[in-house]
Amino acid sequence: MSGSVARVVELSSPFTRFAGRLLVGLGYEVVLVEPPEGDATRRELGGDAFVHWHAGKRSVVPASPEELRALLAGADVLLDGSPGGAEEIVAGLDDLVHVRVTPFGLLGPRTDWQGTDLVVAALGGMLAQVGDPDGPPLRLPEQQAEQLAGVNAAIAALLGLRARRTGPGQLVDVSAQACVAAALEAGTLAYLHEDRVPPRPGSVHPLVPHGLFRSADGYLGGGLGGSPRMWDALLDWLREENTAADLTEPRWQDPVERKKHQEHVFKVVQDFVGRWPKAEFAERAQARKLPWAAVDLPHELPDNPQLTARDFFTRVRTPEGERTDLGFPFAFPEGHRVRELDVPAPGADQEMLAEHRPGPTPAVVNTEAPALHGIRVLDLTWVLAGPYCTKVLADHGADVIKVESMGRPDPTRFAPFMHLSRGPHTDPNTNGYFNEVNRNKRSIALDTRTDEGVAVLRELIAHADVLVENFSSTVMRKLGLGYEELTRINPDLVYVSMSGMGHTGPRNGWVSYADTVSASAGLTGLTGWGPDDVVGVIYGHGDIVAGLQAALATVAALEHRAVTGRGQHIDLSQLEATAAHMGTSLLGGPAVTPSGNTHPSWSPQGVYRCLGTDRWLAVSVRDDTEWAALCEVIGRPELATDERTFTAQARRISAALVDAALGEWTRTLPADVAAEALQAHGIPAGAVQDGRELVEHDPQLRARGFYVRREHPVAGAFLHEGVPIRLTRTPGGIRAAAPVLGADTDAVLSEVAGFSTERVQRLREAGVLR
Repeated sequence: MSGSVARVVELSSPFTRFAGRLLVGLGYEVVLVEPPEGDATRRELGGDAFVHWHAGKRSVVPASPEELRALLAGADVLLDGSPGGAEEIVAGLDDLVHVRVTPFGLLGPRTDWQGTDLVVAALGGMLAQVGDPDGPPLRLPEQQAEQLAGVNAAIAALLGLRARRTGPGQLVDVSAQACVAAALEAGTLAYLHEDRVPPRPGSVHPLVPHGLFRSADGYLGGGLGGSPRMWDALLDWLREENTAADLTEPRWQDPVERKKHQEHVFKVVQDFVGRWPKAEFAERAQARKLPWAAVDLPHELPDNPQLTARDFFTRVRTPEGERTDLGFPFAFPEGHRVRELDVPAPGADQEMLAEHRPGPTPAVVNTEAPALHGIRVLDLTWVLAGPYCTKVLADHGADVIKVESMGRPDPTRFAPFMHLSRGPHTDPNTNGYFNEVNRNKRSIALDTRTDEGVAVLRELIAHADVLVENFSSTVMRKLGLGYEELTRINPDLVYVSMSGMGHTGPRNGWVSYADTVSASAGLTGLTGWGPDDVVGVIYGHGDIVAGLQAALATVAALEHRAVTGRGQHIDLSQLEATAAHMGTSLLGGPAVTPSGNTHPSWSPQGVYRCLGTDRWLAVSVRDDTEWAALCEVIGRPELATDERTFTAQARRISAALVDAALGEWTRTLPADVAAEALQAHGIPAGAVQDGRELVEHDPQLRARGFYVRREHPVAGAFLHEGVPIRLTRTPGGIRAAAPVLGADTDAVLSEVAGFSTERVQRLREAGVLR
């Protein structure tokens, strides 16, 4: 790199600003390029938007393109969210990692479409997964589509830096739509593997017996759990309180029966839960190792003892005084957290424009192998959050060895209720859920309940660069593999743990699922139509966020090791990773409550019914010019000059009038036709797409080759969700379908750890290997 710390220049947009923030948290020097009037976020939410997204960055206001180019000549990364792109300015700066982040990507017929968080969430498939089945689709709060693009862009920047060690810089194309389409849990997979499109789930998870429950003073996230032990423990509790109703009958011991009549089971549980204050119920449930959590709003997060004990929050110094804001997704590097940030004045660092900073030293070797080629990852993860992390690493060239323990079978291989397949739901090799997040990996089946199995694992650890696991906080220590022991086995190891709450703190032993993490992090509490109408986020968005943040942590740690020679333990808490995606909500205080699909300053913004069954259009009108254009498109030009709708504030007051006019127009048109008409006039709009529409009809994803067909040895050929980060010189991709259980055991033990054929055979005969 050109200096001791990589320099990142940010041409900011809503789709890049989170990437810049994350890189600040990783210790990079991030330089925000502002226009003379200052970045737009300085005027957004009373300035809170700038405080959150840009604290800790340097600020420059270039007077000319030449000044900007001189700055970029000494930079390592350009985060480019500019409307037209900076390709002309960076021409000839061959060692620059140019990360171009746009709503729809640089290839395809919709590259020029206007995209907002709501519109990208609609076209990417997110909106179709949230809301009641008989109501309109509902956005996730705090710009989750933008933030998915941001974390992918941060990963892209670090992959580009790593690839630059063996070649020049490159252009990286990050499509926000593709980032969303790759983050839907089972949303598209149900169509790809079962030819069905699940309805919006309301407040009940479509696969796992979990959902949103009312408490005496709010809401709780939780349910029946995912194992027979959890059901038995919940049933014992109901018996003790004389509220079990008929659930003590033998029929309810059958999980299939419970699933078939889940509505009745949930009603009995709801009658019990509704008696308790949310915090007390969660504490009592967790004392029984049951996965429940209070649904907290963001302003309640500083009262969470786990977050405060782990120093999650960040102090931000502003001209008006010190503020407390959300922290970063994980402590980095080597367990250190960024605890204080300063908010820069516009152009506070103008001297940077005049300084001469040498460019990066050209690489001696030039290879076009994927960025993580040569990195070996030992994958001890299961279900979704961990496998999603290692999927990202595998997609970009890492040799990911999935260690599948016969003592801890992965539910996404074995549990019928999580099985997505056209065939029988009993074959562990045919589950589309498992096969999606475990493509490009190798599988070794090892019984770690035995001393011999742990010994084999230790030998594999000695030959790994990275170890990732998402067990509860005590599992690795019980195996004799705490971090101190791991460093004795392999001093250079990057160890990423991904427990729900983290390895330290008063709640480190809490049992957590994606829905309970989202409840504790504030995400569920803001997902609704109003304070008394919370719907919640039911699918595994929190798992995917944690997986992406763990992938970012892994690549950052590999870069840190390349510079310092040291590995490290990244103790990632899925709670902290999800809370770090809550945007400006903490700064907004108690006034931040669920607000449906609306925007705090734009109007109208919403989802409108279109021609056809359950067909909807997402629309964002960002200013009065767009409003005037919309009025022309819908045939109501008089509304553009009507004093009731002339300004955004007036339109919010007259929301019934505005929504009625727009809704009357959309109801007569197919969603795609309506979107195309509005986009032709520069108005952000897009159809709400489900899994079928993403796969079959979306022209942008098709042009990008997003869905990739690969042949699985047991399940046959099927489409996989693609890679949203496109590195032009060292591209990742889907090289192979997921492995059959234990398919690579012999090869891995021989190639990686040097086991003889005889030793492998002895271990198999002893039952240590499958």
